[in-house]
Amino acid sequence: MSNIVVQKFGGTSVGSEERIAAVAKIIKKASEKDSLVVVVSAMSGETNRLINLANSFGENPSKREFDALISTGEKVSAALLAMALHQIGVEAKSYTASQISMRTTDSYSKAKILDVDGKKIEETLDAGIVPIITGFQGITDSGDVTTLGRGGSDTTAVAIAAQMKAKRCDIFTDVDGIYTTDPRIVPEAKKLDSITMEEMLEMSGQGAKVIQIRAVEFANKYKVPVRVLSSFESGNGTLITLEDNNMENGLVSGIAFQKNQIKFTLHGVSDTPGMAYGILGPLSDANIEVDVIVQNVSVNGKTDFTFTVSKEDEAIATDVINTVKESLEFDDLLIDSNIAKVSLVGVGMRTHAGIASTAFKALSEKGVNIQMISTSEIKITIVINENNVDNAVKALHTAFKLEE
Repeated sequence: MSNIVVQKFGGTSVGSEERIAAVAKIIKKASEKDSLVVVVSAMSGETNRLINLANSFGENPSKREFDALISTGEKVSAALLAMALHQIGVEAKSYTASQISMRTTDSYSKAKILDVDGKKIEETLDAGIVPIITGFQGITDSGDVTTLGRGGSDTTAVAIAAQMKAKRCDIFTDVDGIYTTDPRIVPEAKKLDSITMEEMLEMSGQGAKVIQIRAVEFANKYKVPVRVLSSFESGNGTLITLEDNNMENGLVSGIAFQKNQIKFTLHGVSDTPGMAYGILGPLSDANIEVDVIVQNVSVNGKTDFTFTVSKEDEAIATDVINTVKESLEFDDLLIDSNIAKVSLVGVGMRTHAGIASTAFKALSEKGVNIQMISTSEIKITIVINENNVDNAVKALHTAFKLEE
């Protein structure tokens, strides 16, 4: 097995000169045992500052120039970290993602990684130098800089780990691991020593912000173990494992939630073959991710078709639906922006009955009304009023004894 470990440090971890110096010490200690490749985010608050600068020249700046601008934050933190390492006797070099040929699609601000050339990284490691690579960004075949979306540095790190066949990818952040739910809502939430890759995919996809879902998808596809841990305090963090033989809870491993959701209902749509594609196809073409989908029983040849999207996609989704209204022949478009999703996740759902009934009973006792339900093999997602999220999460956490 390779002795390479990829370490990724988020914005809060490199948020000041003092924090960068602290990260340099973490890297120095780890480099005594393993060959390290380091990926960094921009310093905390820097990307937002650059976004505000861009918006001062219009609400819809050129997408190409926007990505060129906001990609600069990572260059600053990478160079500063290399300097900090030099100061404590560790040889290091900063590289932009373009310098290591991280090729991406040309979907600005939502680019996807196509390929990583590990030659430059390998040469740097062979020379005894720690490469410090800018996260969150890449380069198109035509040479334009792209960015990968919020949390994209996680994906950068896992992609590099996969390319270099690293034995592990460590994601350093401001929390000490992955919890059964958000401790800000449930103070009794328990830190997990491990969680399966499959469970983490569902948790990330349903709102857990600790690690970007695309990073988990990469890790799962290329079999890269990932560890989430704190750069502020010592500890083993949480290991995202490739096997499920270490699961900690027989029923539910965690509860994730997403606010900022929009529910679209096409009322009185014609119940004919191709109707669902007529709605979801154009949304997909507009790069809009649709999640919970419910179609009612047809009455007199008409039905209701309901789905949820992220609130940031509301305007585009509304335009798309209105554009295809004539071809779809529906009566009304109902939009509800006061909803949220709460999801129970656990591989134990495969072999245990009664999980749904336990969840629904707990919510009923707290007066939480369920608007939609969606299930998969290891997940139950409910759509509720956004104002009920905290009560729902607390009730479910207690019902499944996740604090124990």
